Amino acid sequence: MNRQLRGVSTVIVLMFVALFVSTTSIQFFSAEQLRADPRNSRTILASYSTKRGAILVDGSPIAESTPSDDQYQYQRKYTNGDLYSAVTGYFTIGQGNAGIESAENGVLSGNSDASFFQNLNAILTGQDVQGDNVNLTIDPDVQKAAYDALGNNTGAVVAIQPKTGKILAMVSKQSYDPNVLTSHDTSQVVEKYKALEADAGQPLKNRAIAGDLYTPGSVFKLIVASAALEGGKYTLDSTFPNPSRLQLPGTSTYINNAEGGTCGGGDKVKLRTAIQNSCNIPFAELGQKLGYDAIKSMADKYGFGDQIEVPMQATASQYPDVSDDTAQLMLSAFGQASVRVTPLQIAMVSAGIANGGTVMQPTLVDSITTSDLKTVQSFSPKEFSSPLSSSEAGDLTEAMQSVVNSGTGTNAKIDGVDVAGKTGTAEGGTGDPYTLWFTGFAPAKDPEVAVAVVVGNGGGLGQSGVGNTVAAPVAKKVMEAVLNK
Repeated sequence: MNRQLRGVSTVIVLMFVALFVSTTSIQFFSAEQLRADPRNSRTILASYSTKRGAILVDGSPIAESTPSDDQYQYQRKYTNGDLYSAVTGYFTIGQGNAGIESAENGVLSGNSDASFFQNLNAILTGQDVQGDNVNLTIDPDVQKAAYDALGNNTGAVVAIQPKTGKILAMVSKQSYDPNVLTSHDTSQVVEKYKALEADAGQPLKNRAIAGDLYTPGSVFKLIVASAALEGGKYTLDSTFPNPSRLQLPGTSTYINNAEGGTCGGGDKVKLRTAIQNSCNIPFAELGQKLGYDAIKSMADKYGFGDQIEVPMQATASQYPDVSDDTAQLMLSAFGQASVRVTPLQIAMVSAGIANGGTVMQPTLVDSITTSDLKTVQSFSPKEFSSPLSSSEAGDLTEAMQSVVNSGTGTNAKIDGVDVAGKTGTAEGGTGDPYTLWFTGFAPAKDPEVAVAVVVGNGGGLGQSGVGNTVAAPVAKKVMEAVLNK
């Protein structure tokens, strides 16, 4: 009998332990995930019964909640929805959230840890609980300049303040209007969402930080040049053989410089000339000499391999393992092979060079404030990495200035301002349109903005378009918008 009682007692104790572990897990480890689950109808009703915080740009709401006369009490409204969709994302019934609406959901919904005492005070004083506001780093003039300059092209623009990491503009096209997803009719939201998903322009993809990564082409040469300059391995005056075509080791494939012929003439070519004229052959030779480990190490210092949070999580840029394939290593040295990047990553490279070799953590959030404008959290600049010394960054800046002054990036020139830049024209599959790039910063000696522009589908020009004719003018207008303020 005692044995049976002990057995029953043991089972009861184990059941209580299991219940304790289960409830603890739900309360402390799974609560946020369950709250965010779009199938959780209780959470959906609760989130709409509380006035959601606004998303603000320069003090004005670009996303806010307005009163509704149905069971949900509030409805989300987006001002200039197409312009800011890559930043705000959307807040929906049944299809989840995206963008800042998702990344800062706890803050906006009033469920963050920082909101606890504020909410408690509201309850005790009989006031309505409200979510906090998210104040963005986006500059409305720069955002509009980027949006307008990109025009009908498919692509993205990211502009960063080099000294702080503040993101001044983030545009992805094709764009969409989040207001079409704010209905309280779930079936209507699903229908509109599916239509956006089926759109050939793929508007729901934030090409600035995610989606299908891009082949960088020659903008990747900035990373290879950084690896060469690091620690005095090479200087801008280091020379390389200068053939008009080069056979890749172990293959029957030849590579050429973009313009054909040698790089600037002569049997030897300097690194500075190879950067200025964006020559492929000298960089393939440099990549072979540096080796995989040196290039990979430098790419990682700039952020490759990291899912950078801005606070949305960016897809990690990729530098492939080509350690056992010399031909692929040489191709990767001028941004071909399997190198893949986000525009955010390329903007970070330019911003790091602009900031004397120090990359700052990029961010879209300037501060968090309560509904009565009390500051809950303020932005504080944070260092992300230091790939280069200030002198090495200065040398690379000098070379990038020559790109804009008299090289492949002349369409980024701004009257009275020294601009540093780098173009890229990346090849895809046989017959596919090129991917066109420009990245750079201005003013070169005291930079206020670093920018990356990518235009897909050849900018409508197939394989006739180049970075200088399509992407550089977009970057110029973005930089001018910052400098003219």
